Amino acid sequence: MTDQQKGKALRWLSLFVILFVLIVDQASKLWVKTHMEISEEFSVFGDWFYIHFTENNGMAFGMEIAGNYGKLILSVFRLLAVSLIGWYLYKLPSKGASRGLIISGSLIFAGALGNILDSAFYGLLFNDSNYQIATFMPEEGGYAPFLFGKVVDMLYFPLYEGFLPEYIPFWGGEYFIFFRPVFNIADSAISCGVVSVLLFHRGFFSDKSED
Repeated sequence: MTDQQKGKALRWLSLFVILFVLIVDQASKLWVKTHMEISEEFSVFGDWFYIHFTENNGMAFGMEIAGNYGKLILSVFRLLAVSLIGWYLYKLPSKGASRGLIISGSLIFAGALGNILDSAFYGLLFNDSNYQIATFMPEEGGYAPFLFGKVVDMLYFPLYEGFLPEYIPFWGGEYFIFFRPVFNIADSAISCGVVSVLLFHRGFFSDKSED
């Protein structure tokens, strides 16, 4: 297989990963938003995996930047970051990048794009979920302008829940939940991509990829 053919195959692989993540991410968000009320939850596996509907104004895993200016700055930063990642991802196959790096970069790109879609369009397309199940294209209009929509989260893994032993410094005796953040498929894709690059960066950036 020639370098040109390899580059084309890697771009198709990248496109497949991106589309798969986006479809699963958006399908899960749309289902939750149109079938559940805010803070509603149900168990998937016992007491350690729940679908818990929540929304956030900020970054991954429920973190937030306060105020409208913070939201706007974050949205613009996301757009710039996704544009740069997309450009870099497009160039990688022609530089002899490994398949692992292409997949990792595609996961990061798809995850970032998935959350941007929420921020950019959900405020225009849905009514507020605070007190009701959201309606798609409500007659009264959406709940927020372009880039000011909320990101839908639903994956909740409270793997441990209880009081910490008294002998633990500072936090002994306090009620503790691990893992507390509620997140989504896009957050998971970003995390998997970043962790893969960190763990396997020597293999990803060796030989031709290093250039």
